[in-house]
Amino acid sequence: MDFPKLFLHSSLLVLHFAFSSSKDTITINQTIHDGDFLISRENNFALGFFSPGSSRFRYLGIWYRKVREQTVVWVANRDDPIKGSSGVLSIDQYGNLVLRSYHNQKVPIWSTNVSVEVTDTCVAQLLDTGNLILVHDRSKSNVWESFDHPTDTWLPGMKLGLDRRTGMNRFPICWRSADDPGTGNFSLQINPKGSPQFFIYWGIKYIWRGIPWPWKSYADANDTFVNNQNETYATYSVSDASVILRLMLDYSGLVKKLIWHEKDGKWNEFRSMPKSTCDPYGHCGTYGICDPDFLGRRFECDCLPGYEPKSPRDWHILKDASGGCVRKRLESTSLCGHGDGFVKVANVKVPDTSAAVWVSTNMSPRDCEKNCMRNCSCSAYASIDIARKETGCLTWYGKLMDTVHNGAEGYDIYVRVDAVELAEIAEKWNGFLKRKDSFSPANKLGQGGFGVVYKGKLSNGKDVAVKRLSKDSGQGIDEFKNEVLLIAKLQHQNLVKLIGCCIQGEEPMLVYEYMPNKSLDSFLFNETRRSILDWRKRFDIIVGIARGILYIHQDSRLKIIHRDLKTSNILLDEEMNPKISDFGLARIFKGDQTHEMTNRIVGTFGYMSPEYVVFGKFSTKSDVFSFGIILLEIITGKRNNSFYQEDFYPSMIGKFPDFSGKPPKI
Repeated sequence: MDFPKLFLHSSLLVLHFAFSSSKDTITINQTIHDGDFLISRENNFALGFFSPGSSRFRYLGIWYRKVREQTVVWVANRDDPIKGSSGVLSIDQYGNLVLRSYHNQKVPIWSTNVSVEVTDTCVAQLLDTGNLILVHDRSKSNVWESFDHPTDTWLPGMKLGLDRRTGMNRFPICWRSADDPGTGNFSLQINPKGSPQFFIYWGIKYIWRGIPWPWKSYADANDTFVNNQNETYATYSVSDASVILRLMLDYSGLVKKLIWHEKDGKWNEFRSMPKSTCDPYGHCGTYGICDPDFLGRRFECDCLPGYEPKSPRDWHILKDASGGCVRKRLESTSLCGHGDGFVKVANVKVPDTSAAVWVSTNMSPRDCEKNCMRNCSCSAYASIDIARKETGCLTWYGKLMDTVHNGAEGYDIYVRVDAVELAEIAEKWNGFLKRKDSFSPANKLGQGGFGVVYKGKLSNGKDVAVKRLSKDSGQGIDEFKNEVLLIAKLQHQNLVKLIGCCIQGEEPMLVYEYMPNKSLDSFLFNETRRSILDWRKRFDIIVGIARGILYIHQDSRLKIIHRDLKTSNILLDEEMNPKISDFGLARIFKGDQTHEMTNRIVGTFGYMSPEYVVFGKFSTKSDVFSFGIILLEIITGKRNNSFYQEDFYPSMIGKFPDFSGKPPKI
């Protein structure tokens, strides 16, 4: 064996590997072969050849370097794979990046294909953002970049959208499968018309629509949206450089937001769209509205005010709302000047804005209404605090499509209806209020600090619960207004839903959805009814309450401290699902606020935390303490105040162990 030659050959291999694995650029006289790499300066990304999954084909792509499982974010030759390891990347005599195969040097497999003046200083560089750029010395700017040609991944710093100056439209298209990065069926695109919004397309068909930009309450403060005469695009950034975040469109048509968790060695998914029955575009048809909270209990589709199902049979029997809704009185072809008006539909994902018109980015709600009223073709309007600075006005013309109840993340729209519809809505409430038996003792459901709660029935036959603020109530009009303000902005399957309110007269009223099983305490502390609550049901109730608390503390647009959580304020629907009620004493916290002090101690003793009772300090921990008491009551089936201990604990908590580990005596 010739050891000197072997040593020299090995040394050259080591030098070649060290060079190819450390450089981040390629010049006009260099090449990248299969097995060579470009590595970004801070070792964030690599460019080279790879084979996805079980595929035997080779592709030129970019992937993360600091992620243990190979995660490809960009592919050059996605529709033209290479057989074997014959791929070579270089900069040709025209200044373009070109991918060729040894087997056919004349015909490029892939090229940047830009027309520029050629110089000897053409350089391609892989940046730490994952962007591959091509720079010519004379232009001093990027003549081409991979960020303008996304595959299936949207990286921080990448623009998605339309550049009107060049006609370039940047959008990701999914892979065909986990083993094939070829162009798939789904794409994520921005429709710049009206108020720009994201769509997932299946071919040319919409299958999902995002919330229009100015209307969206984004969880990420670093999102940026630009819409002017030159560009319409969205981008985002990450404040912490150590966080590895990506958004990708997978081959099943789901948009996923993922973050790398180094400890677990995997990608954690913390957002995915579409995810609910109401997410598919136009699920309830034209003039329909979808409510995801109705899922599993009754049909999720309804019609907007003034409309009815086009095919009642399809809706009520087949549960198919694709045909949508039509105006109740078809003869009312023109609404203008015939007593028409607007009905508020609260907390919704606004209808598709593709055919909507921005009247102004600075117009009062009243002027916005007048503007819509003057135009006979205007079917709805909405106004919003654009970027929390100005009040804008958006008007819809023609059909309203893809409206969805969206809870605290939604906004209010005003739908145009005829005079008959306005009269029927007014009569519905007036008729209820004037019924002699509405507030009879036979309809009484319960009583609290607010006043008495009655069972009622609307003109459409729907049962409701009415909280009536009595003159002698321990709570006043401030608590009433507080409850209206908060619960109207919240929507969650574990919070009771507000249907309407009445502030006329001396005794204001709140109208809620009716809970046939009343409150949790009516089961827990009733010798006969408690047997219905087996351990499975109790566990589900505990989980439901926890989800509701998590929502108001963390997941809703408002950070809310309830301050009066107790079993009598946990209502149960027909399927024993828990609903948190009574937000009269609740308080709104700012995003960075951790606690608040008060001299007015309100709530129910036994459920209030010690620091609140003694010092007037309350926070999210106060609600967690109350939840703990509720948890103990659910487990034991005994009232909190049924225990007595003279020394310190005037409640159930004194019966549970301290840190000695001794079991409770129950």
